[in-house]
Amino acid sequence: MRKSLLSVAVLAALSIPSISFAEDAAPAATSPHTFTYNVGLFSQYIFRGLTQTNEELAVQGGVDYAHSSGFYAGAWASNISWLEDAAQYTSSSLELDLYGGFASTIGDTGIGYNVGLLQYIYPGDALPGVKKAETTEVYGSLSYKWLAAKLSVVASDGAFGFRNADGSWYAEVNANYPILDTGVTANVHLGRQEFTGQGTSNFDYTDWKIGATKAWSNGVNLGAYYSDTTAKDAGYLVAATNHNIGDSAFTVFVQKTF
Repeated sequence: MRKSLLSVAVLAALSIPSISFAEDAAPAATSPHTFTYNVGLFSQYIFRGLTQTNEELAVQGGVDYAHSSGFYAGAWASNISWLEDAAQYTSSSLELDLYGGFASTIGDTGIGYNVGLLQYIYPGDALPGVKKAETTEVYGSLSYKWLAAKLSVVASDGAFGFRNADGSWYAEVNANYPILDTGVTANVHLGRQEFTGQGTSNFDYTDWKIGATKAWSNGVNLGAYYSDTTAKDAGYLVAATNHNIGDSAFTVFVQKTF
């Protein structure tokens, strides 16, 4: 799930306040179910440091369901172009992610954990002999205050078009540090992608990004970040566009949650 505000939905479900409408009225029942929605416009779609839209605009949106017990599920979608750009599909312009899992905290330690399953779906027609890009990942993360670490491992036989790539993994550390009471959060990310399977070692790389997000109480988020990777030294040059999808990039976005 790329830019879903899933963590917001989960936290909301775990901490819904009770509401009283009148002093003499019975306390209102609090629903254990929470639905949140998000839609955003991005100057480009960056996934794990790689542009998915050849530096073109991306429209993204999703819906999340969370239960007060910690269980959650959701769906998220974005336009893409990388499969056609890389001449793997004759037609493919959509990525759809479906996911579900469980998130909670470890006692009173303040340490949060999140485990789940994510399915990447890429509708369209692959060229003859090309492995479909559909990928299944299991993931787990630990977080404390503004710091989080996550590991995602491929559970399907293919990984984003690579054959026999089960066991491929992506590890990441993310820091989202709130700056006083400004509503601005500083964002820092470091990740490492490694693939299994014959002929995939040339595609391993490291990515990082640094940026900031400004959030308002009405659910609007405005942000920008700079990202770069070592993929420019790997096999990510797209011949059709003469562009390496792992080149450094600057991305801006506006997003609304409700």
